[in-house]
Amino acid sequence: MGNRLSKIATRTGDAGTTGLGDGSRVDKDALRVHAMGDVDELNSQIGVLICEDIPAQMRHELVSIQHDLFDMGGELSIPGYTMITEAQVTRLDSLLAFYNADLPPLRDFILPGGSRAAAIANVCRTVCRRAERVIVSVGKSEAINDAPRQYMNRLSDLLFVLSRVLNRYAGGADVIWEKERQR
Repeated sequence: MGNRLSKIATRTGDAGTTGLGDGSRVDKDALRVHAMGDVDELNSQIGVLICEDIPAQMRHELVSIQHDLFDMGGELSIPGYTMITEAQVTRLDSLLAFYNADLPPLRDFILPGGSRAAAIANVCRTVCRRAERVIVSVGKSEAINDAPRQYMNRLSDLLFVLSRVLNRYAGGADVIWEKERQR
């Protein structure tokens, strides 16, 4: 890998194509490439979230999720390859149960916001949902495994729950949508 990454400006993409992990070349606007880019953007946004004041355990779990997202990018870049498994999806289910346990039930819609960390978690959630939609689109035209789609679905839910936890960690609460407000 070291020799492969020693030259970043390769100019091989100047014609509008990019190389996949299997050596094939595809257009840079291919759905698979969009999915890889959205997963990469999500990973970067989670990196921003990790820079905030968040509980140490959550930071550790988010770093683990970043590794999963890097694996997902690898799986997306190599058609037919598997790196995301049911075990990773199950781990997210466990995290959802853990973080949801102490939250009050939702009675109203909530707005993204409150603390800075919660707002960033919501940005991560929306990027995750976009990546999930593109992965679904890829699956309609190419064979891909179910686990990446399932992982992104669980992760977006987890990021929503984490935003609620982070508001409480900062001493606040959910920002409730005021449906009866003056317009």
